[in-house]
Amino acid sequence: MLAKVLSSAVLGIDAYLVEVEVDITQGLPTFTTVGLPEASVKESKERVKSAIKNSGFRFPDDRITVNLAPADIKKEGTGFDLPMALGILAATRIIPQEALSRYLIMGELSLDGRIKPVRGSLPMALAAKEAGYTGIIVPVENGREAAVVKEISVLPARTLPEVVEYFRGFKQIPPEKIDVAAIFDRPVESELDFAEVMGQDHVKRALEVAAAGGHNLIMIGPPGSGKTMLARRLPTILPPLTFDESIETTKIFSVVGMLAKNQALVTRRPFRAPHHTISDAGLIGGGHIPRPGEVSLAHNGVLFLDELSEFKKPVLEVLRQPLEDLKVTISRAASSITYPASFMLVAAMNPCPCGYFSDPKHECSCTYQQIRRYRSKISGPLIDRIDLHVEVPTVPYKDLMVEAGAEPSAQIRQRVSAARRRQSERFARTQIYCNAQMSSRQIKRYGRIDTACCDLLESAVDKLGLSARAYNRILKIARTIADLDGRSDIGTDHVSEAIQYRSLDRGKHFS
Repeated sequence: MLAKVLSSAVLGIDAYLVEVEVDITQGLPTFTTVGLPEASVKESKERVKSAIKNSGFRFPDDRITVNLAPADIKKEGTGFDLPMALGILAATRIIPQEALSRYLIMGELSLDGRIKPVRGSLPMALAAKEAGYTGIIVPVENGREAAVVKEISVLPARTLPEVVEYFRGFKQIPPEKIDVAAIFDRPVESELDFAEVMGQDHVKRALEVAAAGGHNLIMIGPPGSGKTMLARRLPTILPPLTFDESIETTKIFSVVGMLAKNQALVTRRPFRAPHHTISDAGLIGGGHIPRPGEVSLAHNGVLFLDELSEFKKPVLEVLRQPLEDLKVTISRAASSITYPASFMLVAAMNPCPCGYFSDPKHECSCTYQQIRRYRSKISGPLIDRIDLHVEVPTVPYKDLMVEAGAEPSAQIRQRVSAARRRQSERFARTQIYCNAQMSSRQIKRYGRIDTACCDLLESAVDKLGLSARAYNRILKIARTIADLDGRSDIGTDHVSEAIQYRSLDRGKHFS
């Protein structure tokens, strides 16, 4: 007796179809799973056996062989429990085989027959739609997530008997329906706001420029100057996620299992702030079973590295490739997996180990060697990949006592969103979304400057000793500042402001 059930598994953040073949023949009672199953898949036989018996069905006392095809890709996870159980019941003629062939099925089984949630239901629903299946059966907790995919019926199931009764025609499972437009129309509330930050107007301006163009930024200042406070409020001025960005971000969170219960979509831009003790695999991704790292979890959002110089130097160096390529490729002997990693890097650090170097109100207690060792953890090539360098001085007492609130995030976000719309129109026929992603060819096309700007930039390059990458960074920033002003051409005021955001090139902090 042979039965086939269609399921799916995740490779990277995309899903591929898996055919679960169940063969039951006479012989000694055994349950064998083949097709490169990992430990969690091999253990399925115990869960499947108990779930079938405790649901009131007979488990066959014969030789059972389960094949997971394609057999050349390792299978991991618990989502094959439900397909295996249904395959066994189909092979024993309890449910009709032809009914199973129209659906893609996934779910983990508990010993009493309840269906538990699994990871990656959104990419699996997308794979089912592309393959032309009628519907997909998922655990009820994954129903809203999978229902984001239109033109496919999503059936949320609670128990194994419920699914069996559905395929036998004795019961209906109402398909899950969600209103995607309503999810995006729902106001995004945040407890953080730039109106709470007193002083630091030039830093707020730099953050606005960074948000408008998707630029990376580093803040250097003494302890207590507000670097972390400002960074945590950056997402409040970023433009809202588009539907495509939301789908891509949700796929990553779904694969990792970080979606909240009954959450359909990630509608807020991610903000990830890993501790400085993180490993390179935790930051970039990897492991025995590769999974996304913090740079991918920050995709379409912000990766905040506080106390940058406290991170291990090898960990910081692995950031260079994703900052350039906007993706991370993890290579293994059997396969290579690519995760998206288009994020804004925001870093904060003290100017020295004690934190008070160049602070007029505190005396620095660090020696020259300590300062040099402290700064050497951050390489020149990494600093070159950060567009804006901003000094954050201590806030004067008079600024803290100002009663009038500062400009709220909502007003800043309006200007940022208007600048992003101009960039969307400019790059409508390309694969980039903001000025920070422009290539050298696009910089020459959209970052044209007049003679006065050329003279100003030439002088800055000669005096500061800027690299070619820093030169391109300045043009990108100037293009963003012009977009904030609503101007199509780049003026000298835009270029001069952009040059001011390259303080580390002037050798004040890193020499």
